[in-house]
Amino acid sequence: MPPSLPDLCADLRAEHEDLDGLVATLPDDGWKRPTPAEGWSIRDQIGHLAFFDDAARTALVDPQAFDAHLEEFRTDPVAAMERTVASGRELSVDDLLEWWRRAREELLAALDGLDPDTRIPWYGPPMGARSFVSARLMETWAHGQDVVDALGARRPATHRLRHIAEIGMRTRGWSYIVRGMEPPEADIRVELAAPGGETWEWGDPAAENRVRGDALDFCLVVIQRRHVDDTALEVSGPLAEEWMSIAQAFAGGPGEGRKAGEFAR
Repeated sequence: MPPSLPDLCADLRAEHEDLDGLVATLPDDGWKRPTPAEGWSIRDQIGHLAFFDDAARTALVDPQAFDAHLEEFRTDPVAAMERTVASGRELSVDDLLEWWRRAREELLAALDGLDPDTRIPWYGPPMGARSFVSARLMETWAHGQDVVDALGARRPATHRLRHIAEIGMRTRGWSYIVRGMEPPEADIRVELAAPGGETWEWGDPAAENRVRGDALDFCLVVIQRRHVDDTALEVSGPLAEEWMSIAQAFAGGPGEGRKAGEFAR
């Protein structure tokens, strides 16, 4: 049974708060530290999240204003993406933190009491409310990983990885489409060791192509924060190997991901 919208929002809030705890006490120089995303500092990662949390709130409360904003992205996507970090670079650290905190609280407030069947406009096709919140959680966790890596920190795996793993499974076909490739029809069996000790499973148990391992490793691969070779995932079968080499759970153009050997296991 899928999680309720309030439960998803609670998980999104928890993801916000975990990342906030990592950056809130950083000295000003710490915000300038480069992350594995080329050209992006920790400041840029948080500014990017603030920008899109603001955009998400706008999509909920003023769809017409969001459509006008979306047209800018369609006209010049490269310049528009640069603007997602430019605003944060113009702010003091305190003002940037205030912006992000305000944006994410207003987003959660706009989601409170929303009909789960609501379709919300976004940068691709409109999304159902649950998928919309899951996507915000995934993006927060993904950019949070860039911050974690920049700081050389560690963060515990939580049950919230389930939402990201689910998106990773649902976007298998998208990983091909975004590269102009035909998605294969054959099933892939995925078995992941969850943080709580249980096993998360998808796909036909008899499938020849399989991915098995830790849920954290799988999530890091599908959000392109780790190359599959830098994880302990067991990948067997040509289709499973191909998918793990191109997996992309997020929208936009084809991502380059991380290079093999960039992170030790």
